Amino acid sequence: MGMGVGRCGGLGDCRACKAIARRPPVFCENPLDRIVAIAPRGYDNDMSQISSLFVTRLYRAALSEFGKPLDGEELHSSCLIIAQDDEAGQDWCEDNDYAGYTSYASLSDLPWRFPIFKDLVKVLDKHVAAFVKDVAFDLDGKKIKLEDIWINILPEGGIHTSHIHPHSVISGTTYVAMPKGASAIKFEDPRSAMMMAAPVRKSDAREELRSFVYVAPEVGEVLLWESWLRHEVPMNMSEGERVSVSFNYGWS
Repeated sequence: MGMGVGRCGGLGDCRACKAIARRPPVFCENPLDRIVAIAPRGYDNDMSQISSLFVTRLYRAALSEFGKPLDGEELHSSCLIIAQDDEAGQDWCEDNDYAGYTSYASLSDLPWRFPIFKDLVKVLDKHVAAFVKDVAFDLDGKKIKLEDIWINILPEGGIHTSHIHPHSVISGTTYVAMPKGASAIKFEDPRSAMMMAAPVRKSDAREELRSFVYVAPEVGEVLLWESWLRHEVPMNMSEGERVSVSFNYGWS
């Protein structure tokens, strides 16, 4: 005779079966506990999980988030004056078919030449320190320091082709003039070369799943990223000049 069954064999006619029927039902507090009780050994009752690994961080903030705001007009006029006077930079741009102007190959002492750039570096140092903390770098007693800082001026039709910043740790740009229609900056998934036969992403894929991400910064903002992240500035469709200041920080 099975447990919980009377002499009638479970038909409910005997006293034992009627007594069992009057007992209140017993339920587990957690419904999943009932599944565990009958699940075969090794069965995983948790929901499926999808995690994001090897995340690419992009820092975006107003320059004024740390310290008093810089004089944007002074910074803008300084960039234009330097571009006008920098003959070596103009020659480099012409020799390399660079539409517009950059001081990257000609001037390495902007903070010494103009006080506004010295003030800018002090602010950038604070933003970079915040980003370094976010990405959890172990600096091993060393410091992240400014290596280079330069001016970029892109006129209508100007572009800056896809590139990375070798030998640096953190790179970034702060935006001085962004007329309506000026180019966003375009970032590329660094794994693109390893995706081989993978299909393209859907047009409405979440931002973190896209192969390319466009960021349209505003004047007075700063963007920071790790220097291995490939990026470019597509053609400037604005009639006005797109003016920015870019920089690299190294570990030493």
